[in-house]
Amino acid sequence: MDSSGKEREAVQLMAEAEKRVKSSHSFLRGLFGGNSKVEEACEMYTRAANLFKIAKNWNAAGNAFCQAAKLHMQLQSKHDAAIGFVDAGNAYKKADPQEAMNCLNAAIDIYTDLGRFTIAAKHHITIAEIYETELVDIEKAIAHYEQAADYYKGEESNRQVFFREYSANRCLLKVAAYAAQLEQYQKAIEIYEQVGTSTMDNPLLKYSAKEYFFKAALCHFIVDELNAKLALEKYEEMFPAFTDSRECKLVKKLLEAHEDQNCEAYTEAVKEFDSISRLDQWLTTMLLRIKKSLQGDGDGDLK
Repeated sequence: MDSSGKEREAVQLMAEAEKRVKSSHSFLRGLFGGNSKVEEACEMYTRAANLFKIAKNWNAAGNAFCQAAKLHMQLQSKHDAAIGFVDAGNAYKKADPQEAMNCLNAAIDIYTDLGRFTIAAKHHITIAEIYETELVDIEKAIAHYEQAADYYKGEESNRQVFFREYSANRCLLKVAAYAAQLEQYQKAIEIYEQVGTSTMDNPLLKYSAKEYFFKAALCHFIVDELNAKLALEKYEEMFPAFTDSRECKLVKKLLEAHEDQNCEAYTEAVKEFDSISRLDQWLTTMLLRIKKSLQGDGDGDLK
């Protein structure tokens, strides 16, 4: 059957499901087996949704999953309702970002009510990503990443502790990166220091700690050169392995160039670092912000 045939079948199932729901509302049906009609309607809406997916009619698929989810709520099947809202959100993501978030928020409400905070956190991340990529609302993306991190950290179960800490840190690092871009440097510093401290004693994660202390030092540098020096000393004392890292050596070279107001030395240090470890967009932005405070720099370039 081609996609148009699947879509016709889906439309018929939607109509049949609606009839089942209406008949379940009659007085006699309410007394004798109204719920069985609602259960049948749930199944039909879900089948219709999957047929709409095959036909790539994402709005219709989202709507059908959403109808099924609402009926599951009516039947007090909260877990099934949450799954339905997530399926609806995933379908709507391809066509209607705002409606996708509405459905995912409905699922989050159910999961938090059931105490399933890790699952709720995962869906907050999905909403954050929609704000990042589709709606380009960074402040709202930050709020959802922060909420996801709180839920990962707040889960009381002793299972998957490492996974939850790792997931919470990933969300917080997103928040820190955006905070720095928005010139909320103190917030970024606190997060980078917090994540760096929590990872430096973990054998699996300690290699990443140098990156977080490096980024915290750059944020300090943008605000105040002396703060950056003091922060660097603190990080070296806390995490001796940081001293021999290329990141720490770069910050020291940049501090020296900044103190001497030597734009050429600053640029050379950055070029040398970049030749081995390619600078990403975030690092490039932060290093340019520091460079602009050097006397006589007007080219806004690092190379």
